[in-house]
Amino acid sequence: MEIIGNEFAQVAVSVDGDANSPRLRLEDRRTGRVRYLDALELETLVWLPDGHLRRLLDPAADRWREDT
Repeated sequence: MEIIGNEFAQVAVSVDGDANSPRLRLEDRRTGRVRYLDALELETLVWLPDGHLRRLLDPAADRWREDT
């Protein structure tokens, strides 16, 4: 497991082999929330136009809402 962080976030990153194929395991170190990304999802991030990724990075969009 590797920790990737900066002044805004800290995420633990590892490869999980328990599913049908290897996938990336991402864990938010502040909340403990875990997300898994498979090869198709990772490739989608690589090909995503910059404008789409910037919208995902808006913390006000979903991250700190009470109803999630």
